[in-house]
Amino acid sequence: MNRRQVLRATTAVGATGALAGPRTAHASAAGATGPLRVHVVMFDGVEELDFAAPYEVFSAAGFFTPRPVEVRYVSATGARSVTAAYGTAVRGLHRWAPDEADLLVVPGGGYARRDSPGVWAEIDRGVLPRALAAASSRPGLTLGALCTGVMLLAAAGLTRGRPCTTHHKAKADLERQGGLVKNARVVDDGDLVTAGGVTSGLELALWLTRRELGSDTATALEAMLEYEARGTVWTSRPAA
Repeated sequence: MNRRQVLRATTAVGATGALAGPRTAHASAAGATGPLRVHVVMFDGVEELDFAAPYEVFSAAGFFTPRPVEVRYVSATGARSVTAAYGTAVRGLHRWAPDEADLLVVPGGGYARRDSPGVWAEIDRGVLPRALAAASSRPGLTLGALCTGVMLLAAAGLTRGRPCTTHHKAKADLERQGGLVKNARVVDDGDLVTAGGVTSGLELALWLTRRELGSDTATALEAMLEYEARGTVWTSRPAA
């Protein structure tokens, strides 16, 4: 049984509250012929499941669509290696190049440990939030974030006045910073797509796969992964 519910702003304003702020239209790339280019953002202290789940979903999606899918790890501080939250070393990161991406996915990590590597350290350093803010101006780029990676977008000023979500322990912070927090596992506001904590990276990637590569690709991918997407998707996009 499909456990996913899609809650659209056009039909559920009473349940979710009136929308505020500008909307950025995003045309689905499902009919595109060029490669779908996905860049997963990496930094020291990043949560392993936060980055590995989207990377696997997008990489495996290439088996079920004629459209090529290119996935890479990138760093805003140059091609280098990072050490993740539980000590996993990730090498071979690519340079920061949002002009070469269609989807830029930001994982979280380390939000509960203010004095350790992770989201807080990146916010304090400022390099990654500034890079994300600059990237957001490129037409055609979708910014996706999950868990406390959404707080990096908030630090860049990209969630203010926009429907969004994050890990449950960071929702109050996100709201204080001007985000229109929705009670959903995935929130799709066109060129800004956010998701809840840790395991919702699977949902984020499967939803974006469905949006960009079509329902058949996403359904086949779920069967291969033996995982069924779950939870509510709140979307400002009109029904097909």
